[in-house]
Amino acid sequence: MSFWKIFFGSLLGVIVGIFLLVLISGIIISGIVSTFSKEETVSVKSNSVLEMTLDYEIPEQTDYQPFAGFSFTDFQPTVSPGLYDILKTIKKAKGDADIKGIYLNSGFVNAGMATIDQIRNALIDFRKSGKFVIAYTEVSTEKTYYLNSVADKIYVNPKGAIEFNGISVRYPFYKEMLQKLGVETQVFYDGKFKTATEPYRLDSMSKENKLMTSVLINDIQNRIINNIAVSRNIDPMRLDSINKNLAVRNTHDAKRYNLVDGEKFEDEVFDDIKMRLHIGQKDKITFIPLAKYMKAPGTENNGAGTDRIAVLFAAGDIVDGKGGDDYIGSSKYAEQLQKLRDDNNVKAVVLRVNSPGGSSLASDVIAHEVELTKLKKPVVISMGDYAASGGYYISALASKIVAQPNTLTGSIGVFAIFPNFQKLCKDKLGITVDGVSTGKYSDFPNLNRPLRADEKLIIQNEVDTIYDQFKSIVVRGRNIDRAKVDSIAQGRVWTGVQGLQLGLVDTLGGLDDAIKIAAHLAHLASYRISEYPEKKNAWYQFAKMVTESRETKVLKEKLGTYYPMVNQLKSLMSMKGIQARLPSLIEIE
Repeated sequence: MSFWKIFFGSLLGVIVGIFLLVLISGIIISGIVSTFSKEETVSVKSNSVLEMTLDYEIPEQTDYQPFAGFSFTDFQPTVSPGLYDILKTIKKAKGDADIKGIYLNSGFVNAGMATIDQIRNALIDFRKSGKFVIAYTEVSTEKTYYLNSVADKIYVNPKGAIEFNGISVRYPFYKEMLQKLGVETQVFYDGKFKTATEPYRLDSMSKENKLMTSVLINDIQNRIINNIAVSRNIDPMRLDSINKNLAVRNTHDAKRYNLVDGEKFEDEVFDDIKMRLHIGQKDKITFIPLAKYMKAPGTENNGAGTDRIAVLFAAGDIVDGKGGDDYIGSSKYAEQLQKLRDDNNVKAVVLRVNSPGGSSLASDVIAHEVELTKLKKPVVISMGDYAASGGYYISALASKIVAQPNTLTGSIGVFAIFPNFQKLCKDKLGITVDGVSTGKYSDFPNLNRPLRADEKLIIQNEVDTIYDQFKSIVVRGRNIDRAKVDSIAQGRVWTGVQGLQLGLVDTLGGLDDAIKIAAHLAHLASYRISEYPEKKNAWYQFAKMVTESRETKVLKEKLGTYYPMVNQLKSLMSMKGIQARLPSLIEIE
């Protein structure tokens, strides 16, 4: 009897303990999430300096991560300011009398060249106000130096380093590895420059790929050199010679060749800033971080009345269905465009595209919705770092296309890859597969046997058909002769400048320029701007953090620079149907 008393007493204690733990946890989580949900009132002290540290992967929209790096001392979540908010914040700081300057403090700017160009241009505009921009770095990559080169003064740590040796692109090739594993990649493609399949069918870059990539990076490199030459007042030819001959090998060289203004420790850089703020050397500088200043009230006028321009952000791979937060799901974006099309208060749509492409079917679904929306109101495309292949497919039928000079676009071509795991399963794993079918094509396609000649012909015919449809979309949307489209297609990637020359885009500029063009087309003198997809609330972010797999984060941490290779192989397994996709992501280093 005493045993059962003890047992039920212990059981009751456990139940009560669990209940109290859940209750207390719920109260704590509710308090934290409600803290995130509140709009923080930020006041800016006079004589402040906006501090910008951009050493993170800059998204298109601001990313709020409630518990990533959460501080329990000030109950603040980690915030990764998106490009759109960065640009708005710099513009706000320009007109804010309390902000006297900007302090750039970044070592590894993790962004594409088009993104860096837009931030760089915003800083150039900021300096027109007469306010200062000071840049400091300990170790600077080529991208970081390009951004910092707009500053009034660039300082580098005396023991630091500055990379200034040109840009490069490297592709990994998996053909031999897959052969050793017993995996056969059966490849079908259209376009002699459609190089996305090369890592699976070749051991090195084709001559077409080398030509295309060489033209791309030289075009970008020349623009970088010319822009730095203007900012630093150095002859472009001399700067190009410094770059190509690796003349800058340490911080002393950087100072000698006028790439930087001094070798200083950060406290010495602060002395320079204090002098500009007209405060004493013992006084503290009032820095306000970018993520915090974003929340400060601005003087900019976001229009009046009910007329709106909708900015719809489309970033990531294009996939079938809803997709996720980091993907452009066809049904999700079709629904978004339908709603914006039917909203009488929305007078124009700016579709911000930052995508290397993906599913050709999903791209076609979104392109159809773009065209339907254009029949009712202007649709203007604003291209980010990438708007190529499927990213260009969803752009081609818009009213106008605006690209950055360094945007990678075009890549009009398609492909399909069907892996055959028969040898891997049989020779490496000891697995064989057998079965029966009612017809010749009942098990087509089958990943456990090689494709027959007639099946290969069926797939290639389908690839040819979709490639032809892609080109027809470009002919109709861009009003370009079909023969010309065929010559500039072939899967070839172009920069925004080249795309403008070829008629693939209408003008060069950033997101602000696209919004102004949309307002002009809609005949709007005053308007408000709304962002879509709408930002998720704190409860959603918390639920996502709890349920989301940590696989990607762990892989990134463990694999480092090898993560993109593993991710590319992983994407091979997840590809469904015919793809309109860039040759991996062309990472410029």
